Amino acid sequence: MRKVLMAAVAGAMAAGAPAMAQETLKVGFVATFSGPNAALGEHLLQGFQVGVDHAGGKLGGLPTEILKEDDQLKPDVGVQVVRKLIDRDRVNVVAGVVFSNVMMAIHKPLTESKTPMISANAGPSPIAGKLCSPYFFAASWQNDQSHEAVGQHLQTKGVKRVYLMAPNYQAGRDGLAGFKRYFKGEVLGEVYTAVNQPDYSAELAQVRAAKPEAVYVFYPGGMGVNFVKQYAQAGLNKDFPLYSAFTVDASTLPAQGEAAVGTFTAAFWTADLDNAASKRFVADYRKKYGSTPSTFAAQAYDAARLLDAAIRGAGGKVSDREALAAAIKTAKFESVRGPFRFNTNNFPIHNFYLVETVKAADGSLEQVNRGVVFKDHADSYVGDCAMK
Repeated sequence: MRKVLMAAVAGAMAAGAPAMAQETLKVGFVATFSGPNAALGEHLLQGFQVGVDHAGGKLGGLPTEILKEDDQLKPDVGVQVVRKLIDRDRVNVVAGVVFSNVMMAIHKPLTESKTPMISANAGPSPIAGKLCSPYFFAASWQNDQSHEAVGQHLQTKGVKRVYLMAPNYQAGRDGLAGFKRYFKGEVLGEVYTAVNQPDYSAELAQVRAAKPEAVYVFYPGGMGVNFVKQYAQAGLNKDFPLYSAFTVDASTLPAQGEAAVGTFTAAFWTADLDNAASKRFVADYRKKYGSTPSTFAAQAYDAARLLDAAIRGAGGKVSDREALAAAIKTAKFESVRGPFRFNTNNFPIHNFYLVETVKAADGSLEQVNRGVVFKDHADSYVGDCAMK
Protein backbone atom coordinates (compact mmCIF):
# COMPACT_ATOMS: atom_id res chain seq x y z
CA MET A 1 0.00 0.00 0.00
CA ARG A 2 2.90 2.35 0.90
CA LYS A 3 4.56 1.76 -2.48
CA VAL A 4 1.29 2.43 -4.30
CA LEU A 5 0.78 5.67 -2.32
CA MET A 6 4.33 6.85 -3.06
CA ALA A 7 3.89 6.10 -6.74
CA ALA A 8 0.63 8.03 -6.81
CA VAL A 9 2.27 11.04 -5.15
CA ALA A 10 5.19 10.88 -7.58
CA GLY A 11 2.81 10.68 -10.51
CA ALA A 12 0.83 13.65 -9.27
CA MET A 13 4.01 15.67 -8.84
CA ALA A 14 5.16 14.79 -12.32
CA ALA A 15 1.80 15.73 -13.78
CA GLY A 16 1.93 19.07 -12.02
CA ALA A 17 5.54 19.79 -12.98
CA PRO A 18 4.86 21.89 -16.10
CA ALA A 19 2.50 24.18 -14.17
CA MET A 20 4.94 24.45 -11.25
CA ALA A 21 7.84 25.22 -13.59
CA GLN A 22 6.25 28.42 -14.87
CA GLU A 23 6.49 31.16 -12.28
CA THR A 24 4.33 34.26 -12.03
CA LEU A 25 6.17 37.55 -12.40
CA LYS A 26 5.27 40.12 -9.74
CA VAL A 27 6.38 43.68 -10.51
CA GLY A 28 6.14 46.35 -7.85
CA PHE A 29 5.56 49.61 -9.72
CA VAL A 30 6.32 52.59 -7.49
CA ALA A 31 5.79 56.18 -8.63
CA THR A 32 4.18 59.48 -7.68
CA PHE A 33 0.47 59.03 -8.45
CA SER A 34 -0.99 61.86 -6.34
CA GLY A 35 -0.51 65.61 -6.00
CA PRO A 36 0.57 68.09 -8.68
CA ASN A 37 3.08 65.64 -10.19
CA ALA A 38 0.72 62.68 -10.49
CA ALA A 39 0.75 62.90 -14.30
CA LEU A 40 4.42 61.87 -14.34
CA GLY A 41 3.67 58.65 -12.51
CA GLU A 42 0.78 57.93 -14.83
CA HIS A 43 3.00 58.49 -17.89
CA LEU A 44 5.52 56.01 -16.49
CA LEU A 45 2.86 53.39 -15.83
CA GLN A 46 1.25 53.89 -19.25
CA GLY A 47 4.56 53.47 -21.05
CA PHE A 48 5.33 50.35 -19.02
CA GLN A 49 1.89 48.95 -19.85
CA VAL A 50 2.51 49.37 -23.59
CA GLY A 51 5.72 47.39 -23.09
CA VAL A 52 3.73 44.63 -21.39
CA ASP A 53 1.20 44.73 -24.25
CA HIS A 54 4.01 44.27 -26.76
CA ALA A 55 5.09 41.17 -24.85
CA GLY A 56 1.62 39.70 -25.29
CA GLY A 57 0.68 40.58 -21.73
CA LYS A 58 3.39 38.30 -20.35
CA LEU A 59 6.85 39.72 -19.69
CA GLY A 60 9.38 37.02 -20.45
CA GLY A 61 6.50 34.73 -21.32
CA LEU A 62 5.33 34.66 -17.68
CA PRO A 63 1.94 35.64 -16.28
CA THR A 64 2.59 39.21 -15.13
CA GLU A 65 1.07 40.98 -12.14
CA ILE A 66 1.74 44.71 -11.67
CA LEU A 67 1.33 46.02 -8.13
CA LYS A 68 0.89 49.80 -8.29
CA GLU A 69 2.07 51.85 -5.30
CA ASP A 70 1.95 55.62 -4.75
CA ASP A 71 5.03 57.09 -3.03
CA GLN A 72 3.26 60.49 -2.75
CA LEU A 73 6.64 62.16 -3.43
CA LYS A 74 7.53 61.39 0.19
CA PRO A 75 10.72 59.39 0.84
CA ASP A 76 9.34 57.81 4.03
CA VAL A 77 6.21 56.66 2.20
CA GLY A 78 8.42 55.29 -0.56
CA VAL A 79 10.30 53.18 1.98
CA GLN A 80 7.03 51.91 3.49
CA VAL A 81 5.56 50.77 0.18
CA VAL A 82 8.83 49.19 -0.97
CA ARG A 83 9.15 47.21 2.27
CA LYS A 84 5.57 46.02 1.81
CA LEU A 85 6.29 44.98 -1.76
CA ILE A 86 9.39 43.07 -0.69
CA ASP A 87 8.25 41.49 2.58
CA ARG A 88 4.53 40.94 2.12
CA ASP A 89 3.91 40.87 -1.61
CA ARG A 90 7.16 39.07 -2.46
CA VAL A 91 7.69 40.91 -5.72
CA ASN A 92 10.44 39.75 -8.06
CA VAL A 93 11.41 43.21 -9.23
CA VAL A 94 10.59 46.85 -8.53
CA ALA A 95 10.26 49.43 -11.32
CA GLY A 96 9.25 53.06 -11.77
CA VAL A 97 10.11 55.97 -9.41
CA VAL A 98 9.86 59.56 -10.65
CA PHE A 99 11.76 61.57 -8.04
CA SER A 100 15.34 61.14 -6.88
CA ASN A 101 14.71 61.89 -3.21
CA VAL A 102 12.39 58.88 -3.15
CA MET A 103 14.91 56.76 -5.05
CA MET A 104 17.67 57.63 -2.60
CA ALA A 105 15.43 56.54 0.29
CA ILE A 106 14.38 53.19 -1.18
CA HIS A 107 17.80 52.27 -2.56
CA LYS A 108 19.02 50.70 0.69
CA PRO A 109 16.07 48.35 1.38
CA LEU A 110 16.08 47.26 -2.25
CA THR A 111 19.78 46.49 -2.49
CA GLU A 112 20.00 44.93 0.97
CA SER A 113 17.20 42.52 0.02
CA LYS A 114 18.85 41.92 -3.38
CA THR A 115 15.62 42.91 -5.12
CA PRO A 116 16.36 44.03 -8.70
CA MET A 117 15.30 47.64 -9.34
CA ILE A 118 14.77 49.07 -12.82
CA SER A 119 14.45 52.83 -12.66
CA ALA A 120 12.10 54.26 -15.26
CA ASN A 121 13.13 57.80 -14.42
CA ALA A 122 15.22 58.85 -11.41
CA GLY A 123 18.99 58.46 -11.79
CA PRO A 124 20.68 60.05 -8.75
CA SER A 125 24.42 60.72 -8.94
CA PRO A 126 25.33 58.80 -5.74
CA ILE A 127 23.74 55.62 -7.11
CA ALA A 128 25.66 56.02 -10.37
CA GLY A 129 28.85 56.44 -8.35
CA LYS A 130 29.84 55.12 -4.94
CA LEU A 131 26.44 53.57 -4.17
CA CYS A 132 26.23 51.63 -7.45
CA SER A 133 24.80 48.15 -7.06
CA PRO A 134 24.49 44.98 -9.17
CA TYR A 135 20.76 45.10 -8.35
CA PHE A 136 20.07 48.64 -9.58
CA PHE A 137 19.56 49.46 -13.27
CA ALA A 138 18.53 52.69 -14.99
CA ALA A 139 16.41 52.27 -18.11
CA SER A 140 16.30 56.06 -18.31
CA TRP A 141 19.52 58.05 -17.78
CA GLN A 142 21.72 59.47 -15.05
CA ASN A 143 20.25 62.72 -13.70
CA ASP A 144 23.00 65.00 -15.01
CA GLN A 145 23.07 63.81 -18.61
CA SER A 146 20.28 65.83 -20.27
CA HIS A 147 21.44 68.93 -18.42
CA GLU A 148 24.98 68.32 -19.62
CA ALA A 149 23.69 68.24 -23.19
CA VAL A 150 22.02 71.66 -22.86
CA GLY A 151 25.14 73.05 -21.23
CA GLN A 152 27.20 71.76 -24.14
CA HIS A 153 24.77 73.22 -26.68
CA LEU A 154 24.88 76.70 -25.14
CA GLN A 155 28.67 76.49 -24.89
CA THR A 156 28.89 75.59 -28.59
CA LYS A 157 26.37 78.33 -29.41
CA GLY A 158 28.65 80.90 -27.79
CA VAL A 159 26.35 82.02 -24.99
CA LYS A 160 28.37 83.74 -22.27
CA ARG A 161 25.95 84.59 -19.43
CA VAL A 162 23.17 82.39 -18.01
CA TYR A 163 20.79 82.26 -15.06
CA LEU A 164 19.99 78.87 -13.45
CA MET A 165 16.98 77.65 -11.46
CA ALA A 166 15.86 74.26 -10.07
CA PRO A 167 13.96 72.77 -7.13
CA ASN A 168 16.05 72.07 -4.04
CA TYR A 169 16.39 68.28 -4.00
CA GLN A 170 18.79 65.65 -5.35
CA ALA A 171 17.77 65.83 -9.02
CA GLY A 172 17.74 69.63 -8.97
CA ARG A 173 21.26 69.80 -7.62
CA ASP A 174 22.41 67.05 -9.99
CA GLY A 175 20.83 68.88 -12.93
CA LEU A 176 22.53 72.21 -12.42
CA ALA A 177 25.83 70.48 -11.63
CA GLY A 178 25.54 68.66 -14.96
CA PHE A 179 24.79 71.88 -16.83
CA LYS A 180 27.81 73.65 -15.32
CA ARG A 181 30.06 70.71 -16.12
CA TYR A 182 29.85 71.60 -19.84
CA PHE A 183 28.90 75.27 -19.81
CA LYS A 184 32.00 77.36 -19.13
CA GLY A 185 30.49 80.85 -19.28
CA GLU A 186 29.36 83.07 -16.41
CA VAL A 187 26.53 81.94 -14.12
CA LEU A 188 24.76 85.12 -13.02
CA GLY A 189 22.51 83.33 -10.54
CA GLU A 190 21.95 79.79 -9.27
CA VAL A 191 18.63 79.62 -7.43
CA TYR A 192 17.09 76.58 -5.71
CA THR A 193 13.38 76.83 -4.96
CA ALA A 194 11.10 74.67 -2.82
CA VAL A 195 9.80 71.43 -4.31
CA ASN A 196 6.26 72.04 -5.65
CA GLN A 197 6.57 75.81 -5.20
CA PRO A 198 3.56 77.25 -7.09
CA ASP A 199 4.61 80.90 -7.50
CA TYR A 200 7.89 82.15 -9.01
CA SER A 201 7.20 85.88 -9.26
CA ALA A 202 9.99 86.90 -6.87
CA GLU A 203 12.53 84.74 -8.66
CA LEU A 204 11.42 85.98 -12.08
CA ALA A 205 11.98 89.56 -10.95
CA GLN A 206 15.54 88.57 -10.08
CA VAL A 207 15.98 87.04 -13.54
CA ARG A 208 14.88 90.29 -15.18
CA ALA A 209 17.29 92.30 -13.07
CA ALA A 210 20.21 89.96 -13.90
CA LYS A 211 19.70 90.33 -17.68
CA PRO A 212 21.20 87.00 -18.78
CA GLU A 213 21.63 85.90 -22.39
CA ALA A 214 19.66 82.74 -21.57
CA VAL A 215 17.85 81.09 -18.67
CA TYR A 216 18.21 77.40 -17.86
CA VAL A 217 15.78 75.58 -15.55
CA PHE A 218 14.76 72.13 -14.36
CA TYR A 219 11.12 71.98 -13.23
CA PRO A 220 9.37 68.65 -13.89
CA GLY A 221 5.63 68.03 -13.78
CA GLY A 222 3.33 70.61 -12.25
CA MET A 223 6.27 72.80 -11.31
CA GLY A 224 7.17 73.09 -14.99
CA VAL A 225 3.61 74.00 -15.95
CA ASN A 226 3.54 76.85 -13.45
CA PHE A 227 7.04 78.11 -14.21
CA VAL A 228 6.75 78.19 -18.01
CA LYS A 229 3.36 79.93 -17.93
CA GLN A 230 4.54 82.52 -15.42
CA TYR A 231 7.77 83.06 -17.39
CA ALA A 232 5.75 83.88 -20.52
CA GLN A 233 3.18 85.96 -18.63
CA ALA A 234 6.02 88.09 -17.27
CA GLY A 235 7.22 88.65 -20.84
CA LEU A 236 10.65 87.18 -20.10
CA ASN A 237 10.50 84.80 -23.07
CA LYS A 238 10.79 87.81 -25.38
CA ASP A 239 14.10 88.91 -23.86
CA PHE A 240 15.72 85.82 -22.38
CA PRO A 241 15.45 82.50 -24.28
CA LEU A 242 14.36 79.65 -22.03
CA TYR A 243 16.23 76.33 -22.02
CA SER A 244 15.38 73.39 -19.81
CA ALA A 245 15.32 69.65 -19.23
CA PHE A 246 12.24 67.63 -18.18
CA THR A 247 10.26 70.87 -17.95
CA VAL A 248 8.60 70.96 -21.38
CA ASP A 249 7.55 67.62 -22.86
CA ALA A 250 4.38 65.73 -23.75
CA SER A 251 3.45 65.39 -20.07
CA THR A 252 3.36 69.18 -19.52
CA LEU A 253 2.90 70.73 -22.98
CA PRO A 254 -0.92 70.46 -23.10
CA ALA A 255 -1.16 72.58 -19.93
CA GLN A 256 1.65 74.98 -20.87
CA GLY A 257 0.20 75.74 -24.28
CA GLU A 258 1.78 78.47 -26.39
CA ALA A 259 3.84 79.66 -23.43
CA ALA A 260 6.21 76.78 -24.25
CA VAL A 261 6.70 77.73 -27.92
CA GLY A 262 10.31 78.65 -28.65
CA THR A 263 11.75 76.82 -25.65
CA PHE A 264 14.55 74.29 -26.04
CA THR A 265 15.38 71.16 -24.12
CA ALA A 266 17.56 68.07 -24.51
CA ALA A 267 16.50 64.44 -24.34
CA PHE A 268 17.70 60.93 -25.12
CA TRP A 269 14.59 60.37 -27.24
CA THR A 270 11.93 62.28 -29.17
CA ALA A 271 8.63 61.07 -30.58
CA ASP A 272 9.85 61.79 -34.12
CA LEU A 273 12.98 59.64 -33.78
CA ASP A 274 13.38 57.47 -36.87
CA ASN A 275 13.73 53.85 -35.79
CA ALA A 276 11.36 50.88 -35.87
CA ALA A 277 11.06 50.40 -32.10
CA SER A 278 10.19 54.05 -31.52
CA LYS A 279 7.67 54.19 -34.36
CA ARG A 280 5.86 51.11 -33.05
CA PHE A 281 5.81 52.46 -29.50
CA VAL A 282 4.54 55.91 -30.51
CA ALA A 283 1.81 54.50 -32.76
CA ASP A 284 0.53 52.02 -30.20
CA TYR A 285 0.73 54.50 -27.31
CA ARG A 286 -1.31 57.02 -29.31
CA LYS A 287 -3.84 54.33 -30.17
CA LYS A 288 -4.16 53.21 -26.54
CA TYR A 289 -4.11 56.58 -24.76
CA GLY A 290 -5.02 59.12 -27.47
CA SER A 291 -1.94 61.33 -27.01
CA THR A 292 1.74 61.57 -27.90
CA PRO A 293 3.97 59.78 -25.39
CA SER A 294 6.36 61.74 -23.21
CA THR A 295 9.96 60.84 -22.47
CA PHE A 296 8.69 59.47 -19.15
CA ALA A 297 6.50 56.99 -21.00
CA ALA A 298 9.33 56.07 -23.38
CA GLN A 299 11.69 55.34 -20.49
CA ALA A 300 9.16 53.07 -18.80
CA TYR A 301 8.44 51.31 -22.08
CA ASP A 302 12.15 50.54 -22.37
CA ALA A 303 12.10 49.30 -18.77
CA ALA A 304 9.40 46.78 -19.64
CA ARG A 305 11.19 45.67 -22.81
CA LEU A 306 14.45 45.32 -20.88
CA LEU A 307 12.75 43.19 -18.23
CA ASP A 308 11.05 41.05 -20.89
CA ALA A 309 14.40 40.30 -22.55
CA ALA A 310 16.09 39.63 -19.20
CA ILE A 311 13.49 37.11 -18.04
CA ARG A 312 13.81 35.23 -21.29
CA GLY A 313 17.57 35.25 -20.84
CA ALA A 314 17.16 33.86 -17.32
CA GLY A 315 14.97 31.04 -18.58
CA GLY A 316 11.96 32.40 -16.72
CA LYS A 317 13.48 31.77 -13.28
CA VAL A 318 12.55 35.07 -11.68
CA SER A 319 12.67 33.73 -8.10
CA ASP A 320 16.48 33.68 -8.34
CA ARG A 321 17.18 37.37 -7.76
CA GLU A 322 20.91 37.15 -8.43
CA ALA A 323 20.35 35.34 -11.73
CA LEU A 324 17.65 37.84 -12.73
CA ALA A 325 19.92 40.80 -11.97
CA ALA A 326 22.71 39.23 -14.00
CA ALA A 327 20.29 38.67 -16.88
CA ILE A 328 19.15 42.33 -16.78
CA LYS A 329 22.78 43.40 -17.06
CA THR A 330 23.33 41.45 -20.29
CA ALA A 331 19.83 41.66 -21.82
CA LYS A 332 19.55 42.77 -25.43
CA PHE A 333 16.46 44.59 -26.62
CA GLU A 334 15.46 47.19 -29.20
CA SER A 335 15.31 50.50 -27.38
CA VAL A 336 13.15 53.38 -28.59
CA ARG A 337 16.26 55.55 -28.35
CA GLY A 338 18.24 53.41 -30.79
CA PRO A 339 21.71 52.60 -29.45
CA PHE A 340 21.58 51.42 -25.81
CA ARG A 341 24.07 49.63 -23.63
CA PHE A 342 24.81 49.56 -19.91
CA ASN A 343 28.00 51.05 -18.58
CA THR A 344 29.78 49.27 -15.70
CA ASN A 345 27.58 51.13 -13.19
CA ASN A 346 24.36 49.87 -14.84
CA PHE A 347 23.49 53.28 -16.27
CA PRO A 348 23.02 53.59 -20.04
CA ILE A 349 25.41 54.96 -22.64
CA HIS A 350 23.29 56.65 -25.31
CA ASN A 351 22.71 59.71 -27.53
CA PHE A 352 21.21 63.07 -26.54
CA TYR A 353 19.34 65.41 -28.87
CA LEU A 354 18.42 69.09 -28.92
CA VAL A 355 14.62 69.52 -28.96
CA GLU A 356 12.61 72.63 -29.88
CA THR A 357 8.95 73.27 -29.08
CA VAL A 358 7.18 74.75 -32.10
CA LYS A 359 3.71 75.59 -33.37
CA ALA A 360 2.84 73.42 -36.36
CA ALA A 361 1.04 74.61 -39.47
CA ASP A 362 -2.26 73.21 -38.17
CA GLY A 363 -1.88 75.17 -34.93
CA SER A 364 -0.91 72.21 -32.77
CA LEU A 365 2.18 72.24 -30.59
CA GLU A 366 4.93 69.72 -31.13
CA GLN A 367 8.51 69.02 -30.18
CA VAL A 368 11.00 68.67 -33.00
CA ASN A 369 14.36 66.92 -32.91
CA ARG A 370 17.07 69.41 -33.93
CA GLY A 371 19.98 66.97 -34.03
CA VAL A 372 22.54 65.17 -31.89
CA VAL A 373 24.34 67.02 -29.11
CA PHE A 374 26.11 63.99 -27.58
CA LYS A 375 26.73 60.64 -29.22
CA ASP A 376 27.25 57.55 -27.01
CA HIS A 377 27.31 59.73 -23.92
CA ALA A 378 28.36 58.11 -20.62
CA ASP A 379 27.55 59.62 -17.24
CA SER A 380 30.14 61.50 -15.20
CA TYR A 381 30.07 59.29 -12.06
CA VAL A 382 30.92 55.86 -13.46
CA GLY A 383 34.54 56.25 -12.33
CA ASP A 384 33.36 56.29 -8.70
CA CYS A 385 31.59 52.94 -9.07
CA ALA A 386 33.52 49.87 -7.88
CA MET A 387 31.74 47.48 -10.24
CA LYS A 388 33.56 46.40 -13.38
